[in-house]
Amino acid sequence: MSEDRDDSSSVAPVRPGVLGSWDALPANLRAVVFVMAGGFLLIVMASIVKRLGNDLPAVQILFVRSLAGLIVILPLIWRLGFSILKSNRPGLHLVRGTVGFIGNVCFFFALINLTIGDTVTIQFSRPLIMVVLAAIFLGEAIGARRAVVTAIGFCGVLIITRPFGEGFNPWVLAAVGGALFGSLVVVAVKLLSRTETTPVIMFYYALYTTLFSLIPALFVWQAPTSAQWGLLFLTGALSIVGQGMFTHGVGLGETSFVMPFDYLRIVYSFLLGFVLFAEVPGYWSLTGAAVIVAASVYLLRLERRKASV
Repeated sequence: MSEDRDDSSSVAPVRPGVLGSWDALPANLRAVVFVMAGGFLLIVMASIVKRLGNDLPAVQILFVRSLAGLIVILPLIWRLGFSILKSNRPGLHLVRGTVGFIGNVCFFFALINLTIGDTVTIQFSRPLIMVVLAAIFLGEAIGARRAVVTAIGFCGVLIITRPFGEGFNPWVLAAVGGALFGSLVVVAVKLLSRTETTPVIMFYYALYTTLFSLIPALFVWQAPTSAQWGLLFLTGALSIVGQGMFTHGVGLGETSFVMPFDYLRIVYSFLLGFVLFAEVPGYWSLTGAAVIVAASVYLLRLERRKASV
């Protein structure tokens, strides 16, 4: 009897109820939930940035947002112990912080000068870029079916943005730049997540973006009102939590599978754009969003079917 008890004690306990069911899900499905939830928080943050951008410079917003995120993550680092910040990949953290900073600057400028829906949809040239980057830098096997469905989802992005339609807006280049650097961020996060924990990745990202945005922010600084201060720090909290969920999701699942679900940020952006900024999406926008959602749902069902075999 005692030997039986010893054997059972060596087995990791299974969490009961909902937590146990969650643990039993395939890693890719859990990753999708984190990416989708994190994406929503980041779109809420983007909406606040767009509102603040009417009165405050973009780099100032980025600095305060990054500083607030750093303040939010510090208690967690304190609890875990500052020794966890020792990293064998400091150079990659610096690279992630650099490309993340550049991508954020591009994104903020586009966000302030374009509609939130257009800005976010342009960012979603990223998944198409990621298919190539994941194969080159991460050595992931994409698979023909995933590649086709991802391409269909990108066609939905093209339907929404309609580059063949109205006159050229130069701020579109900022959005495209944000998409490119955002793709590099995903690659860096995926590489870091192989050896680094999510809190460590989040901390160094917040630290570097704070440092990089400090000097330009000082040159254009405008005194915020008390209400603006509150919104600025809220962007930091939403950013660090949203990025944390997104980072964890990307690290948990396969990049080529998880990233198409990030398309749902487009849907979030249209909803919040309508509610907060009276931006009414037209027929093309709604059609494109339907294509993107359909592609994402198909991928989710495909993964479930694969897991059940």
